[in-house]
Amino acid sequence: MHYSEIIFFGCFIAFIVGILLVDLLVIDKEAHEVSMKEAGTWTAVWITLALAFSAFLWFHGDLVHGIHNMSDLQLVVSRYADHMKINPNDFEGSVQMYRQHMTISYITGYLIEKTLSVDNLFVMMMIFTSFGVKKKDYQRVLNWGILGAIVMRFIFIFLGAAVIRRFDWILIIFGGFLLYSGVKMFIDRNKDESHVDVEHHPIVKLLRKYFPFISPLMVTVIFIEFSDLIFAFDSIPAVFSVSLDPYVVFFSNIFAILGLRAMFFLLAGVADRFRYLKPGVCVLLVFIGVKLLIHKYVEIGTIESLIFILAVLTVSIGLSLVIPEKKKLQ
Repeated sequence: MHYSEIIFFGCFIAFIVGILLVDLLVIDKEAHEVSMKEAGTWTAVWITLALAFSAFLWFHGDLVHGIHNMSDLQLVVSRYADHMKINPNDFEGSVQMYRQHMTISYITGYLIEKTLSVDNLFVMMMIFTSFGVKKKDYQRVLNWGILGAIVMRFIFIFLGAAVIRRFDWILIIFGGFLLYSGVKMFIDRNKDESHVDVEHHPIVKLLRKYFPFISPLMVTVIFIEFSDLIFAFDSIPAVFSVSLDPYVVFFSNIFAILGLRAMFFLLAGVADRFRYLKPGVCVLLVFIGVKLLIHKYVEIGTIESLIFILAVLTVSIGLSLVIPEKKKLQ
């Protein structure tokens, strides 16, 4: 890791920790039930911050890796974007090309993480219902869940990047796994998964046996963390499909996760209206899986990936609004 990367990454982490501390200790000091208006406001705030960071990458993305000359740029491109053709005689133009590549990869990764998060949000709703968590405590549980998710993503992403750099064939494994996940999710899309058997779940049994002093709310937090761990096996390989730069992957993941709590409360009230989002997630997983499987032979660019993801989201939401679910006869 270059010293410039260490400095930038340290500043980024300090910024994120500062936001979370203000959020935890000031804004959400008192437990309360989050309204749709509050959730909508915070969703807009987090999306604005994510877009502001994309603007920073567009104009100053080279600062992330400390690119000062053509040698620095060629080294970074060889590591994270070896398909990119840069002009050795045009440093400024080549740097701008890489900034644009970083920005588009970041936005694409952010959208992938956000889209895949929808399915995870439904799982969270199911966990809260099954554990009988009060609505005023949702926010607090999600806060701790998000903190744990950030730590796990840091470990998974940078460990994954190191493994990919050494064994690039692992991307084929990722592709096969994502393809399988997408197909299985589509097959199981209509299964009733509205409840978790809390009493007989292995995690709950284990916690009650060895840690009987843990409160029910803490058990819920651990369950949320476990669900995110499972979810990360889909989302992290998916984002690596658009960028091998662990910093870009981490930035996109973190901004998507930070807005996850607000999106949870926003979707909780309208989840039933978007019945085609889950099939959309399945299509997205299959697309990314295929992209990873054929990446050695066919290069699907970040712009094409971004267009496809936007199209899937637009069609899924559009169909959900145009073709509402028919009410079942009693």
